[in-house]
Amino acid sequence: MPFTEPVKLTLRGTPKEIGLEHGRTLQSQIKSQIAIYSEMFKYTSKLSWDGVRQVAEEFRASVQQLTPDIYTEILGIAEGAGVDMLDIVALNARSEIALGRFSDGCTSLSWKKSDGSRILAQNWDWTAQVKKNLAMMAIEQVGKPTIYMVTEAGIVGKIGFNTAGVGTCLNAIRARPTISSKLPVHVALRLCLESTSVEGAVRALESLGGVASSQHILIADSKTSLGMEVSPLGNVYLEADGSGIITHSNHFIENKFVDETPWLSGSPIRLERIRKLSGELVKDGVQGEKITPDLLRERIFSDTYNAPQAICCHEDPSRHHTVRSSTLFNIIMNLDLNNVGAEVVWGQPGSGNEGPVLKMPWA
Repeated sequence: MPFTEPVKLTLRGTPKEIGLEHGRTLQSQIKSQIAIYSEMFKYTSKLSWDGVRQVAEEFRASVQQLTPDIYTEILGIAEGAGVDMLDIVALNARSEIALGRFSDGCTSLSWKKSDGSRILAQNWDWTAQVKKNLAMMAIEQVGKPTIYMVTEAGIVGKIGFNTAGVGTCLNAIRARPTISSKLPVHVALRLCLESTSVEGAVRALESLGGVASSQHILIADSKTSLGMEVSPLGNVYLEADGSGIITHSNHFIENKFVDETPWLSGSPIRLERIRKLSGELVKDGVQGEKITPDLLRERIFSDTYNAPQAICCHEDPSRHHTVRSSTLFNIIMNLDLNNVGAEVVWGQPGSGNEGPVLKMPWA
């Protein structure tokens, strides 16, 4: 399949202006997302889109109360795209509304370089249907760091970094309960990306009561990295190992607050695999400037051990098409304040079918 350059857009101004431009620019992609998730919710949760909107109303009230600026942005997205406001809330709460029945399979890594700065990286795995609706987005707001992220059309926060050197990765976790009075994880990711430090992000999320669903947010800045195993019943924070590395896949490692049923048999295997591969690099003396995006893509993120549920994920034809995941992009972020940026590869790294290396910032 030929490479199609993703949409790149820069949003700036007030929350309403940012939302309006987002909605107008990505109108067709947002409507496509609604159609894709409508079919997916029907399959995973037996919910019609009207039923999805009813559940979204509970999250709407929470987002409005806890993060009014982001809520205003969501209103702008809906107006700009010409859709109902609850449609956009549903997209931003899609991880919560399906009661954890999604099958995202992502593998993430943080690595401390010898100068103390961090590399943050992951493969993002999801249904290939949404690939055409992904965008590379910059958000400029007064008094806040500029955000660079890869996100789904209509979603306000996801995987990326900011000019203060704070970066985020996400690993979905399937666990109950979901509590709608708390923040959807994609809104929580946006708050992390508006923070100027890991400590500030943790403080912001905790002060607002935490996250509505169980998730792992791998967050780092130029001096710190932290694996945040968040849940509506309590959080556990994972620190780097002796080599300065944190790795994660799609099950909780330490968080025992919630009822988690095993759901992706490949998740423990991927976790063991990424630990083995990163450990081999450490033994080979890889550190400092030797920890390059090319090396990480070649030695870790292109790995197909235990395919299709590999670090570089391939579709499993036995699964329903709405929840048939594959690696849609790889991102490797450098959080050194002297050279903050990221490389993004669209598709499966090392497959021969991936796109070229794209840079963030792209200007």
